[in-house]
Amino acid sequence: MLKYFFTLLLAFSAAWGPVARAESVLFLSPGGTNENFWVSYAQFMRAAADDLGIDLQVLYSDRMPELTLAQARQALQGPHRPDYLIFVNEQYVAPQILRLAQGSGVKLFMVNATLTDNQKSLLGERPDLLGSLVTNDEEGGYLMLKELIRQHPPAAPGQVIELLAFSGLKITPSAHLREQGMYRALAEHPEVRLRQLVYSGWIRQRAYEQARMLFQRYPKVTLVWSANDEMAFGAMQAYSEVGGVPGKDALFSAVNNSPLALQAKVDGRLSVLVGGHFTLGGWALVEVHDHELGVDLSRHGGRDRMIALLQVIDQTQAKRLLAMKTSTDYQVDFRRLSAKGRPASYRYPFSMLTLMH
Repeated sequence: MLKYFFTLLLAFSAAWGPVARAESVLFLSPGGTNENFWVSYAQFMRAAADDLGIDLQVLYSDRMPELTLAQARQALQGPHRPDYLIFVNEQYVAPQILRLAQGSGVKLFMVNATLTDNQKSLLGERPDLLGSLVTNDEEGGYLMLKELIRQHPPAAPGQVIELLAFSGLKITPSAHLREQGMYRALAEHPEVRLRQLVYSGWIRQRAYEQARMLFQRYPKVTLVWSANDEMAFGAMQAYSEVGGVPGKDALFSAVNNSPLALQAKVDGRLSVLVGGHFTLGGWALVEVHDHELGVDLSRHGGRDRMIALLQVIDQTQAKRLLAMKTSTDYQVDFRRLSAKGRPASYRYPFSMLTLMH
């Protein structure tokens, strides 16, 4: 009887073929579990993974590149290797990760910050590097300051509008690009004077401590540009403590779609909010899953792509995004975005419009 059962089981297996196995993906997040952006980023990836049937694991490194590299080493050279590794060139760790991946059999995909031109020339072509998705960071920094200036009353004759700027880390590509965008907008508005730009490391407490001194040093500042929401909140706290009202006495801006930032936009405390790039990891999973299905990614917009996700978010959009964050699937059918079986003219519709259909 037992022999008959095993014969039947073998026949059944042969008829149906091997059981499909979900591809495993490890995402190395450069942030921490206390950072709203990287938490929402992972949540969107989780929604995509659940929809696509991907086995997703996320590891955080709390802004410590040495921890990112230790995680990469374990994943790429340890006994339990993922099929795909998704990572960020935060603090320019990509060359070390690519060296660790050599011969590992793990396929690589980069998000948010990809290889610099100098790194590309040194590293050359890597067949295991499937591609990358980044966003329009330079344009995001530009749009943010342009909108701040648009909302500000015109400068009186012979007067200037004073600006403070809070950036992330000097060795973070996204911070550098957002600063470039800010300087491009400044060049178009000679009536705006940048009093000082400081590096707050993306951290609220550090921005708060810096802002306490800066608002005393520059009491006439009425525009505050911040490269993320955490630093904006630190600066807003310091401004409130010296008697100012954010959104009234000075206009503040931020990047990100955290619930706190969205609520601050709805309430009017944040005058300008730019966001949308928390979706990059989820969109990357669509491409990774397509590669697993045999799709040639280069046929549908190129292996390395920049998506204009960063855009100015108004109060109505902020309310819609706030409501959406209570849903675990973001009301996006990720499977329908696949390029599988589509003509070469098909382009992945990765945008805020897809999210807010």
